[in-house]
Amino acid sequence: MEALLATMHPDVMWANGMEGGHVHRHDGVRNYWMRQWAVIDPNVEPVGFTAGAGATTKVEVRQIVRDLKGKMLSDKFVDHIFRIERGLIRRFDIRN
Repeated sequence: MEALLATMHPDVMWANGMEGGHVHRHDGVRNYWMRQWAVIDPNVEPVGFTAGAGATTKVEVRQIVRDLKGKMLSDKFVDHIFRIERGLIRRFDIRN
């Protein structure tokens, strides 16, 4: 987890796909991921990449979410939008 957080700006703004809104900073992302993984087993597989305006990259992903017993809760394609600033992820959004 620390290696992933090191790729993020200290003031990162990260989409909260479970509860809505965003979490902020490394501690917010870490806490969000720990809460998420305690109740669901999400898996995202990139299927396409597109450079966006400015320093954004859109990653189309197949997102499969299961409960902790393996029951499928969701299987859909969504866009993950990353804004990069000085080589670090500054913002992450999810678009359906």
